[in-house]
Amino acid sequence: MSISQVENVDVVVVGGGPAGATVSTLVARQGHRVLLVEKQKFPRYQIGESLLPSTIHGVCRILGVADELERAGFKRKRGGTFKWGASPEPWEFSFAVSPRLAGPTSFAYQVERSKFDSILLDNARRSGVDVREGHAVSEVLEENGRVVGVRYEDDDGQSREARARYVVDASGNGSRIHRVVGGKRNYSDFFRNIAVFGYFEGGGRLPAPKDGNIFSATFDEGWIWYIPLADNLTSVGAVVGRENAKEIQGDAAGAWRRMLKSCPEIHALLDGVDQVTQGQYAEVRVRKDYSYWKDRFWSPGMILVGDAACFVDPVFSSGVHLATYSALLAARSINSCLDGTLTEDRGFGEFEARYRREYGLFYEFLVSFYDMHHDQQSYFWEAKKITNCRGNELRAFVELVGGIVSGDASLVSSDAAVARLTTASAEFETAVQSLNDSGDLRNPIFEAKSIGAVLREGANLQGRAMFGEPIEPEAPLFTGGLVASKDGMHWTEPVGQRPAHRAR
Repeated sequence: MSISQVENVDVVVVGGGPAGATVSTLVARQGHRVLLVEKQKFPRYQIGESLLPSTIHGVCRILGVADELERAGFKRKRGGTFKWGASPEPWEFSFAVSPRLAGPTSFAYQVERSKFDSILLDNARRSGVDVREGHAVSEVLEENGRVVGVRYEDDDGQSREARARYVVDASGNGSRIHRVVGGKRNYSDFFRNIAVFGYFEGGGRLPAPKDGNIFSATFDEGWIWYIPLADNLTSVGAVVGRENAKEIQGDAAGAWRRMLKSCPEIHALLDGVDQVTQGQYAEVRVRKDYSYWKDRFWSPGMILVGDAACFVDPVFSSGVHLATYSALLAARSINSCLDGTLTEDRGFGEFEARYRREYGLFYEFLVSFYDMHHDQQSYFWEAKKITNCRGNELRAFVELVGGIVSGDASLVSSDAAVARLTTASAEFETAVQSLNDSGDLRNPIFEAKSIGAVLREGANLQGRAMFGEPIEPEAPLFTGGLVASKDGMHWTEPVGQRPAHRAR
């Protein structure tokens, strides 16, 4: 390899999706040299179209693209509508703390990911990131137990090498390099599902202002998402168990259409509506919707963000939030280490503890959310009861979070986890049942501890993004932990603050 084909940078980011674009932007803005290598050419298709407010009003405002997203004309999403649980009628989860107190950030967007992801990647370019599309990483370079760069092929098929102090794997669930950090991917049996999905040229809409809501409806074999992306475009997917794999493998499109007809609420919205037959949305796609997490999220010189580290069931639209949130955490750690203000163990340890905690909160909430639906005649739904979430599944989960999810040391055994999840499920079901009697001054769903925990960090992000600094002094999340700097781009030692949580 000639010298001209070797370059030196501070950070190499592998993958140009939301996680990669976010971490690269936030590191480059601190004056560091960042190379982003993306194997595809944008715009490109991607699933994961329903966002949360924390992404739009938190991370995207920090990135400086909030106004651009508004100009893009994406469909506003004020919450989610669900045919789920004991209620015979659909119920609504609103992002507003009450119907009367809907604030300026009480919405998210339904996005076409080809457009959304391009906005974030173009923003990375404007921020000084060297973005190279059509470049595929073939090897991670290691020396003396440390990652020191990557080898990749450019769009002409030439082999090149980039040396860096840090490599970020933001290449998603299909990552081929996550193994370098060590450990294994732990796959959840509870959430080991299959998603089959496609698109329609429009379809029915819920009454305004709910017309932009994601609609999720259960049926015997699983549940279906219905996402209004535009007046003439709707994303519709069925999430089912592994027992449906043979049918889907034989005829994915046929199985998908049959499932949609099996759900009366979804079938009614699509009656007489044509399927998209041209362009990027013409294909009926299948994805193994397997939830997983890595034993390790980093090793010397390398860090995993977004789906490269972990993935959880999509029913609560958490994918892009976890991707961009983890990228923000990683950027703080990388910036601090490059500046020499923290050791790698200290900075990356904070990243991993916080990302594990956020992932664990969503996992815990979603297990209890699945448990809330009762259908004793359905193999799929009977398998999704908390009482079936034992053994290796919960032992692995307890090991994942190490007692930090709950904010104390109570979640340290499988039995304790079952009790905690059962309580959360019952509490959330009670909140849903009280929606009709709550009036317009309160949203009882926000009073459920599980949902409050899931949304709390996102709310903190939104406050920081709007005011440029924390609304109130930040305390470390864990004993001995760090806090974000005033500008939110580094970690710093807390000054006279007691930790918000105690890690095991």
